[in-house]
This record gives sequence, C-alpha cells and structure tokens, in this order.
Amino acid sequence: MAKVGIFYGSTTGKTEMVVESLQKEFGQDVVDLHNIADVDESDFEEYTNLIVACPTWNIGELQSDWDGFFPDLDSIDFSGKKVAYFGTGDQVGYADNFQDAMGILEEKIAELGGTTVGYWSTDGYDFNESKAVKNGKFVGLAIDEDNQSDLTDERVKAWVAQLKKEFGI
Repeated sequence: MAKVGIFYGSTTGKTEMVVESLQKEFGQDVVDLHNIADVDESDFEEYTNLIVACPTWNIGELQSDWDGFFPDLDSIDFSGKKVAYFGTGDQVGYADNFQDAMGILEEKIAELGGTTVGYWSTDGYDFNESKAVKNGKFVGLAIDEDNQSDLTDERVKAWVAQLKKEFGI
C-alpha cells in the first residue's frame, strides 16, 4: 500500500493534534508524520501522496517553521505527486484571512507540479475572505478549533474517506 507523508508545522499543538487524528483515521501503518522543522527537501521524495498541514498565523501568515522552509520548496519536484492540504485557523477573529496559509502553500506547490486533491466545501464556515478558496471550495480541509472544535472529528473522518479514494489507497 502506498504510504502517505504528512508534513506539518505546529506552534500551539492544535495542528499537531489534528495531524495525529488524521494518522489514526488513515491507519498508523499508512501515514508517516514529519514535523517541517526537522525535515529537508529529500524527505518529500519517497511519497507520491502528501498532506501539507499548516496553521495560519497573525494576519494571513505561514506558521514560523513553514515560513522558514518555504524557500526550500523551490528545490522539490512535486510532479506526479498528489498533494492534499489541511489548515487550522480562526474564522471569527481572522475572518478576512481565514486559512490563508493553506492557500499560500497550495499555490506554491501547484506551481512546482503538485496535483491538488482533497478540496473541501466552504459550507458551515463563516468568514469574509481566504487565499485558500478556489472555485468556491477550500483547497483542503479547514479546521477551526477555536470556534468549531465540536466538528473536527466529523470533518477529519469525512476528509480521510475522501482522500483514500483520491489517493487510491
């Protein structure tokens, strides 16, 4: 079975907590976790199925570990890779840039040849703008632990079921 590599950054632990839920839902033997603070470009090579996870910080910015790694993305060939995105954010406090980090990463990785999978409906969210919305959908799973933590488990289960089909696993 094809392995899935999850590459994540987490400062407060919310993103890491959801990443661990994703791993559990996929199955421990299917998913490898990689904290972006501890990887180099070659770690991406062994996966054709990737999940990129990043919270949005401040006013639409990447989490600090992802911000530091962002220039290194240019040296990775994402051709032939299916890439799903997941982000945490606060749609109430930051309604004008909810999930922007997910959108920033998706735009860059798509330019580098990655095929985006795992689009997620904006239904059930209340925000003004987001760089993570394309063609009326989020480019990946949007989680708001601050305001909708009661929906996280349900969203994770539904998204993993969707990704298993899209990844072909």
